Amino acid sequence: SSGINAEWPLRPGSKAKASKIVRELVDTFLDMGSKTGLEIPLCLECIGWAKSEKRTFLTQALEARLILLYHSNGDYSEALNTVNRVMKELKKMDDKQLLMEVQLSESKVYHTLGNVPKARAALTSARTTANSIYVPPKLQAALDMQSGILHGEEKDFKTGFSYFYEAFEGYDSVDHPFAMDGLKYMLLSKIMLGVPDDVQALLTGKMGLKYRGRGIDAMKAIADAGKKRDISIFNKTIAEYDDELKKDPVVQNHLKSLYDNLLEKNLVRIIEPYSRVQIAHVAETISLPYEVVEKKLSQIILDKKFSGILDQGSGVLIVYDGSESDQTYTYALDTITHMGKVVDVLFKKAQKLS
Repeated sequence: SSGINAEWPLRPGSKAKASKIVRELVDTFLDMGSKTGLEIPLCLECIGWAKSEKRTFLTQALEARLILLYHSNGDYSEALNTVNRVMKELKKMDDKQLLMEVQLSESKVYHTLGNVPKARAALTSARTTANSIYVPPKLQAALDMQSGILHGEEKDFKTGFSYFYEAFEGYDSVDHPFAMDGLKYMLLSKIMLGVPDDVQALLTGKMGLKYRGRGIDAMKAIADAGKKRDISIFNKTIAEYDDELKKDPVVQNHLKSLYDNLLEKNLVRIIEPYSRVQIAHVAETISLPYEVVEKKLSQIILDKKFSGILDQGSGVLIVYDGSESDQTYTYALDTITHMGKVVDVLFKKAQKLS
C-alpha cells in the first residue's frame, strides 16, 4: 500500500474507470476480513490520492468504508466525526445510495455505543433513503440485519427473526459470509422466544446443510440447554464456545438475559416436585452459591412466577399449590365501583330536575 501517491499506475486513461478499479480493489481487500492492521492506513492513503486527483465520488465512497473500519477498530469518535463530515457533502451531491450506506454505518456505531434511540433514528433515515432507489441485495441484507439487531434490543424477537431471515436470504443469494451470521441470529431469536425446538427444525433443512461452523454449533448447544432447562449445560457451552459467543457483540448483549431466563427455568424445574425444600439442597443441585439461589428465588416469588415464601430463619422454601386465588373480593370491589358510578349519574339527573 506504500507509494500510492508517488507511483500510481492508473494515472493514464479515464477517471471513471480508474476510480472504479481503485474502489473494487479496496473493497476486495477489506471484504477479506484478514485484519492485518493496514486497513485504515490503506484507506486513508487512497482517500488522499482521490482528493489530489479531484475524484469526489471515489473520495466519498472510500470515506464511507473508512467509517466502518473506524467502527470495527473501536475508534467511535473518529467514526462519528467522519459520518458528520461525509453526510454534509453527500447531501450536496445527491448520491442517495452512498448516503444510505453512511446512515446505516451511523446506526451501527450508535448501537455499539449503546445509544439505541439514535441507532433507530439513523436506521429509519437509511430505510427512508432506500425507498427511493434501487438497493443491491448485499446492501439490503445489511439493512435487514441492522433492523433485526435493533428489534432484538427492544426484546421483539419475533419481528427480529423475520428481518434476520431476510438478511440471511440476501447474503446467501450473493454467497456472502455474513449469511452465517444471519442464520446464527435467527437461531438466537428462536432461543430468546423460548422455542428451542425450532432451532433443530431450521437446521434440518437446506440452510443447515450448507452452513456449518462453531457459531452454529454454539447456538445448538444453548438451545439444548434451554430445552432441558439445565444451567450447567449453558455454562459448559459458554466455556467451550467462548470466542463464538462472547466476542460476538449481538450474542453477548443477550447472554445475560438468556442466563437469567435459563436459571429461572432451572430453579422452577428443581422445586416443582416439592411442597417444602431446603434452599441449600437447591443450591447444591444446581451447583451455584447459596446466596445467588436465595436471591433468585426471592425474585421469582416477587415476579409471581410461582407461589411460595422463603423462610430465611430455617433456610426453607415453602411452595404453595397452583390453585387459583379466590376472586370474590375482586368481583365485590368491581360491583361497588360500578354502583358508585350509577349513583353519581342518578344524582346529576336529580339535580337537573330540581
